[in-house]
Amino acid sequence: MNDDSAPTWERRLIERLLEKQLIEQRRARRWRIFLRLLTLALVVLVLTLFRTDVSVAPTTGRHTAVVHLNGIIAPGTDANADLVIESLRSAYKNKNVAGVILRIDSPGGSPVQASRINSEIQRLRAAHPAVPLHAVIDDVCASGGYYVAVAADNIYADPASVVGSIGVLMNGFGFVEALDKLGVERRLLTAGQHKGFLDPFSPQDPDDVDHARQLLETIHAQFIETVKQGRGERLKDDPRLFSGLVWTGQQGLELGLVDALGDANYVAREVFKAEKMVDYTVQRAYFEKLFRSAGNEAGAGLLNAFRSGPAWR
Repeated sequence: MNDDSAPTWERRLIERLLEKQLIEQRRARRWRIFLRLLTLALVVLVLTLFRTDVSVAPTTGRHTAVVHLNGIIAPGTDANADLVIESLRSAYKNKNVAGVILRIDSPGGSPVQASRINSEIQRLRAAHPAVPLHAVIDDVCASGGYYVAVAADNIYADPASVVGSIGVLMNGFGFVEALDKLGVERRLLTAGQHKGFLDPFSPQDPDDVDHARQLLETIHAQFIETVKQGRGERLKDDPRLFSGLVWTGQQGLELGLVDALGDANYVAREVFKAEKMVDYTVQRAYFEKLFRSAGNEAGAGLLNAFRSGPAWR
């Protein structure tokens, strides 16, 4: 190799190194762009999935607003008070709404949540006297579901709907004998004589049972008073009405629990004279539903199996 070949060899080596470096830089730049686009897409996706949506109602055109109340009335469900109230308020904001249908399919749930919805319906009706609100029962409108319905101007049902269950319950389990058979010792430490109120692993305390019955009777009396205020003289004088029994829609009509037989289409077409219906129901964010179904509700269900609490269902 002569002296002239050395610079050529070194130059070629440098060119190869520079070429590889340039390729790596381009590759790194492409990855940075890809990661940025991916991050942006994920942010948009998360914002979309976590968003709570309400159906967009037309700004013009007379129509009937529909709000669904489906399932157990409780925090974290599709029928929780916050979502139902937000849906109703959204419906009343539109000046083209001829009337509001609260479409109920619920076995009941939390007394507090149902009471909040009932109070808001009364407030909205008073604030918008020209816009009627009718409850329409699908399959079931029992306990807390009926507590909500009585706030409406009128209640419609299918002849085969289930309605009523005007009562309150507190349920749980007793595992005292099971622990004895398993040889398990229950160790419960409390500060406060009744802090272990109705503990499922301890023998029942008669004082606790009496106190629980007083709670149930008080809430039941509140329930009865609300039904009487909402239905007034439409209720028939039947001692079974407030016993916790359920009735068909046809029987409910005879007892004054229901005003007429008909579905949402009938009310929109024949009562409101606005056949076009627009859904104003606010939905929980998708991820919230996903996380709850994946684990939270399973844990909550297990916890509720061992814990007593008043409920209208």
